[in-house]
This record gives sequence, C-alpha cells and structure tokens, in this order.
Amino acid sequence: MSILPIDSGRYGTKEMLSLFKEQNKINYQLEIEGAAAISQSEIGMFPKNVGKEILRVVKSGKITVKRIKQLEAKSDHDTASLVEALSEKCKLEARPWIHYGLTSNDLVDTSNSMQMKDALAIIQPKVGKLALLLAKKAVTYKKLPAVGRTHGQHTSIISFGLKFANWASEMGKHIERIEEIKKRVLICKTLGVVGTGSLMGSKALDVQKRVAKKLGLFPAEVATQIVPRERYTEYVFQLALLGSTLEKIAVEIRNLQRTEISEVAEHFKKGQMGSSAVPVKRNPTKSERITSLSKLLRSQVNVSFENIPHWHERDLSNSANERFILPMCSILLDDMLETMIRIIQNLHINTKKINQNLYITKGQIFAEFLLKALINKGIPRFKAYRDVQRVAFESYDKEIEYIDAISMDKSISSHLSKQEIKTIFTPENHLGASSSIITNVSKSVQKTCKKFI
Repeated sequence: MSILPIDSGRYGTKEMLSLFKEQNKINYQLEIEGAAAISQSEIGMFPKNVGKEILRVVKSGKITVKRIKQLEAKSDHDTASLVEALSEKCKLEARPWIHYGLTSNDLVDTSNSMQMKDALAIIQPKVGKLALLLAKKAVTYKKLPAVGRTHGQHTSIISFGLKFANWASEMGKHIERIEEIKKRVLICKTLGVVGTGSLMGSKALDVQKRVAKKLGLFPAEVATQIVPRERYTEYVFQLALLGSTLEKIAVEIRNLQRTEISEVAEHFKKGQMGSSAVPVKRNPTKSERITSLSKLLRSQVNVSFENIPHWHERDLSNSANERFILPMCSILLDDMLETMIRIIQNLHINTKKINQNLYITKGQIFAEFLLKALINKGIPRFKAYRDVQRVAFESYDKEIEYIDAISMDKSISSHLSKQEIKTIFTPENHLGASSSIITNVSKSVQKTCKKFI
C-alpha cells in the first residue's frame, strides 16, 4: 500500500517515476560496475575476458532487488549486498576483480548522476514544448490591448500577448540553464575510498575518464569519498527555480480567472466538478496544484544546502535525505510541467472580457497617455500631472466617464482637439513596442527550444 501520494502515481509521469524505482537504481549501479570492469580490463589491470564476464552478468538481468535485500538483511549494507549478488553470478576467475578500486559512493553518486541525466532528458523537452506553446500564444494575442496591473491596480495598457512572451522567454532561459549545469552536475566518480584512486594508482584517472565516457557523464576533477554536494544543490536549485516560474504563471492564471476579472479560464471538461457543494463553480485547480507543489519543491533547496558540509572526507549526514529529495524534486517538477502544458494548450481566453476590463475605471487607464500629450504641448510636467490627477479623482467621485470629464475641463481640453482626445482614448494606439518584443521573443525561443523537442 502506498503511503505517500508520490508513490501511488498521483504525481509525475510513469516515465519519470520509473527512473527512481528500486530495480532501476540497481541497474544504474550495475552498469557502473560493468563500465568500470571493462575500462580496467582495457588498460590491462586484469584480463579482458574478466571484464567481459562481469559485463555479461551486469547485463543479464539476473541481479534483483529481492536478492540484494536478502543479502542486506545480513550485511546491513546495500552496496556490499549488490556487489555480493553480482559476485554470485560471475565465474570464479572474475570474482576477485568485481568492484575493484571502487567504494560505495562511486556507485551511489555516479548512479545519482545517471538518474539526474535521464531526468533532465525528460524535463528539458517539456520545458521546450511549454516555451513554444507560450510563444505561440504571445504571437496570437500580440495585438490585443489589455489591462496592465501593478499593486493589483489598473496601471496602463499592455498587449495581452506580452504576458505569454514574458513566460516564454523565461522558459527559454531555463533551457539554457539546464544545458549549462550538466557539466557541473552530471559527474562520474570512481576514485575510491577518499578520492585518491589509491588501488588503481596512476591509472585511476584514465579509468574514470573511460567510465564517464561510457556512461555519458563528466569525470570528477577532484572529490573526497563523495562528489561535492554543491553539485546536487545546483540541480535541486535549478528544478526549484523552474518550478517557481511555473508557479508565477499559475498565480497569474488564478488571478485572471477570478470572477471579477474573468479574462482566462482553465479548461473545464464535460463531467468535471468544480465543487462538491456548489455546482456552478469552475475552480482553477490545476494552477493551484502547481502552486502547492512549488512550495514543496522549493523547500528541498534548504535541505540540499544543509548537505554541503561534511566531516573530513565524508559522513552519512546527507545520505538518507538525498534518497527523498533527488527523486522527489525530479518527479514533482515533471508533474508541474505536464500540468502547465495542459493548462496552456487548453486555456480559454475571454477577449470580450479583456476588452470590457479596459473600461472598468471609466477610461482612467488612459491617464498616462493624456499626461504625455499635454507634456508634448509644452505644459510643465507637474502642472499637467496635477490636472490629469485632479480631473481623474473628480470624475471617479461623480462616476463620470473620464473622456467626458477631460472634454469639459478647460485646463486640459483647451490644449487638445477632439480628434487628439479620441486618439488618446483608443487602446490599440498604446501597445508601444509590444509587437516587436513578442516577435523577437518568439524567434529566440524557437531557436533555443526546437532542438530539444
């Protein structure tokens, strides 16, 4: 029976969950043993037929979690049990050379890197897909004027597509960040008990380089018994950073779906229930799910920072919690990406409501552009500012349309023609460089992301 929701498959795809299953972890570690044995035999540390024999057993599929657990019940050491299980299946002449010159964390840390490598291979294309979806939405709505809000208040006019362009651009940057961290995070370490490669001597670095190449990893430049935990912290931090961007998008969608705003809405499928008590509700539950998981994901960053300091060449103060945080961060982010992709693919954009919301303040959203027009007429900035503000506050109290109040106020209307006032109060005239910005973002995102899809 599952205890945690993450174990039940409620969160994360089958593809991501499978990376962290017990047998898969064992398979990663066996692959390291095989790569090490072949590499050592290639440079003459022992006969090539010994390396081939160890690799044969590694690939046989006969080393199971069940047998390792049986051995671990006696030895109380999971890695030693794996080595013993491997030895049981190998021919006698190969047994002395299994795990030669290695230590437990050569398997643990390098297998962690293999898991992270495969996790990023799942995550990166999804980030790219989301970036392209957002860029497409940005282009679609680049000419749609909408309310721009700061401090929760109507401020000025934006292109509705600019919201998506901002998000698309940041997703593109996350693709770049992921690519950049690989050389620091995906580390192969086979340097033994205290990082000297003592048993393999002068050949230790050659072995490690060969193993790293076979596994598609980067050889450790230096290590103690373990890979420096700054590397894992960077991985966790990057996932949490990406998750926070997803939450930023989710929070905006939640706000824009509020009844009072209603500019967007998550897809509501046939038969779906928004509330067990109120039949008419359509709640943004998918966006709320992303927000909730993002909080949990970010909390893991602090744990990973705590894992950086160790006693001397290592202790076990990081070991237990890493069995949680590395799988959990990968699985949670994978779920968040899948959820956000579905949200954006099916997001309902209420263009009628977006247009209506421009006029909630009875035209006061155009105040910035009125101020500009007066300054261009030679009116001192602060006089123009005070007049624009005064008329705005008076018209608000009297519930008068701002354009009418402006037309009636001689201190302003005497400087502007009726056509000039009409032009000021036309939202399509105030999108600025939005179209160019969105076009540039779309091109940049496509260039960055398409190769990862």
